[in-house]
Amino acid sequence: MASPPLRIIQWATGNTGVRALREVVRDPMFELVGVRVFDPAKEGKDAGELCGEAATGIKATTDRSSLLALDADCVIYTPTATGSGETRAGLSEEEVVEDVVAMTGSGKSIVTSCTDFFGGGLRFREDHRARILDACKKSGASIYATGSDPGFITEMVPLAFLSIQRSVELIEIEEYGDLRFRPSPYMILEQMRYGKPLSEFNPDRRMNHLFGEYKLPLNTLAGFAGLNVEEWTAEGGCAAARHDETIVAGEIKAGTAGAQRVIIRGLIGGKDVIRFIQYSYVTLDLDPDWEMRPSGWRLKVLGDSPMTIDIAYPLDAPGSLARIVPAINANGLVNAIPYVCAAPPGFLTAADIPHVLPTSAAHSMRR
Repeated sequence: MASPPLRIIQWATGNTGVRALREVVRDPMFELVGVRVFDPAKEGKDAGELCGEAATGIKATTDRSSLLALDADCVIYTPTATGSGETRAGLSEEEVVEDVVAMTGSGKSIVTSCTDFFGGGLRFREDHRARILDACKKSGASIYATGSDPGFITEMVPLAFLSIQRSVELIEIEEYGDLRFRPSPYMILEQMRYGKPLSEFNPDRRMNHLFGEYKLPLNTLAGFAGLNVEEWTAEGGCAAARHDETIVAGEIKAGTAGAQRVIIRGLIGGKDVIRFIQYSYVTLDLDPDWEMRPSGWRLKVLGDSPMTIDIAYPLDAPGSLARIVPAINANGLVNAIPYVCAAPPGFLTAADIPHVLPTSAAHSMRR
């Protein structure tokens, strides 16, 4: 006999949330029971309308309490809640904790793209994390965080590499982001400061943000490899455009910021054992020449079975990346739902659940 559908609440409908909502609506393994929106203009709209599908009969609401009162197996929790300190954006930590304690306290497991939850939730204030764990323990609910990065590239892909190692010397992840075709002038020219004179560019701001976002996920990855990191460091840098260039977001003048690089290192005995390098750029003609690669990743594992792999997006036109990234963030969340609902209570990593398969395959396994 087939198992009954898992009852799902979609919490927030930004780029990732809308894509996750669409996949839930399409999949008979799930029953959508509620949709939380933050934009009053979306209040009362059918979930199908929000994600480009047929009407579902489920109306979006800004009423938090009504959704928390619903009977559900899992919440796909995708509100904006990122960064810490001066780089915090979206919900505060206190708001996130109130949401999560209420959800898990009523037995609802959570899959989320919010980076607060990576690394076993250790970024939460100690008393906040204790409240969440207590709620999970009492109800049996579980919490799993994933996405494209952190997530896919810091857990799922490296685990495949680590499966053929007996000893590991270094894990290195290089990430490349080509922003030339991104139609987001405010983000690129103001928030990220591209096209600004180098005297007005502060590489530490981006470095501090990424260090806060990636240190815990990278420490989790180190743990997968049996590496007990003793010290973490980070550094930021900027390269200048050599010539004037026009990108979708606007004009980049010669001598202004054309690329950024952040390097995060985990060390043992003063030697790198984890190295994460993120590049983003708006021109390929740079000083110094950092030899930019297409958007994607290069993953290297040095050990007794050394291996390197390049992962690139098949971009066929400007704007393709904007269509692909929401799928990478959302699909992993949706696919993980049945495993998370069946897992022990508390914070989970990719090592705590079976290898995640598309939900069609997971559905056949539940029968």
